[in-house]
Amino acid sequence: MRLENSLALLTKGYAWLPDLRRAHGRQAVGTRLGGLPAIGIEGPEAARFLYDEDHVRRAHAIPEPVQGTLFGKGAVHTLDGEAHRVRKAMFVAVLMDGAGIDALVERTTTAWDDAAREWATRPQVVLIDVSAEVIAGSVTRWAGVPLADDEVPGLARDLVAMVDGFATGGPRHWRARRARGRRERWLAGIVEQVRDGRLDVPAGSVIEAVAAHRGLDGTLLDPRVAAVEVLNVIRPTTAVAWFLAFSGHALARWPEYRAKLADGDPAFAEAWAHEVRRFYPFAPFIGGRAPQRLEFGGQTIRKNSMVLLDIFGQSHDPQLWEEPYEFRPERFLGREIGMFDLVPQGGGDPRTNHRCPGEQITVALLAALGPRLARLPFDVPADQDLTIALHRIPARPASGVLMRPAGGGLWD
Repeated sequence: MRLENSLALLTKGYAWLPDLRRAHGRQAVGTRLGGLPAIGIEGPEAARFLYDEDHVRRAHAIPEPVQGTLFGKGAVHTLDGEAHRVRKAMFVAVLMDGAGIDALVERTTTAWDDAAREWATRPQVVLIDVSAEVIAGSVTRWAGVPLADDEVPGLARDLVAMVDGFATGGPRHWRARRARGRRERWLAGIVEQVRDGRLDVPAGSVIEAVAAHRGLDGTLLDPRVAAVEVLNVIRPTTAVAWFLAFSGHALARWPEYRAKLADGDPAFAEAWAHEVRRFYPFAPFIGGRAPQRLEFGGQTIRKNSMVLLDIFGQSHDPQLWEEPYEFRPERFLGREIGMFDLVPQGGGDPRTNHRCPGEQITVALLAALGPRLARLPFDVPADQDLTIALHRIPARPASGVLMRPAGGGLWD
């Protein structure tokens, strides 16, 4: 009899599944969540197993609270098979092909440099908050969505709320739902204006592509679903603010890296981006449902069981990463990363399966903004709470990483 583990997940957070596997000494371990049978798996072969649609499917697998806050209802994440491939092709075209990422990085770094001059006039700033404002404004305009300067702070707060509230039942969750409803209505209205010719948007932009996209049945997306998919570009991109907060945390804990990151060497900046995504907790696991009875790691997986890939455990697996609980960006210098090894944003081929096509955006933005962060004439003062609670999903430094003009801080 498998014991219900929902309470253990709530109390342990990111540590729940790794602890459960260690307690049983297995790569795969059975459990129950929300009354449903589940199996937790970890490792490159586990990731390969999960991303095979013959083994695991996403349709009807994402809980409503997560759809209602993080992904949105009707999103590409909820599709399988040909319907998923058709919708995914739209994201690949606007996020991965052509010079789109370079344009986004250029727009964002320019906005960061402008904002940094203004931050220097304040007594202090909270890194996760100001980063979110810079990125939210940049990616939304890059996506072709019209946005006034005075609308950026409110939009950033809503996008952050959607990420911050998907895995809790408290006030954060209800803030996330309200934020999602507000932004879906806003973007659905813009999609309708684009379709009926009342609003001109840049050719090749995200908003144009989503407004014109036709599904497997040849029909345009419902305006609300189209809004969901626009949010599935600008929301996860804005979530790079978490990784920038983690970068600030890393520079405070390991200040010896500051000069090296500030130098701007592209190879080291990219290695830094990978190590921040590996070392720090963001997504605890990802899952789907087994469409048939299966076997993995000596465990039987019953039909319709949940299959959970332990992302946090895999990011700290000593068989994959030497001294996994040490922060070492240099581990990625000259290293070929297997398609199913580093999986903080999924595994496999982002063009065909459920790996996030925005992962390249995350890495590119972190590699561009990390050196700029290290060069800021700011300090991270010691009188703040930089703890990262693993029971909180998504985790973040408690203070959000407070920064003040230089002089007497942890970066000195």
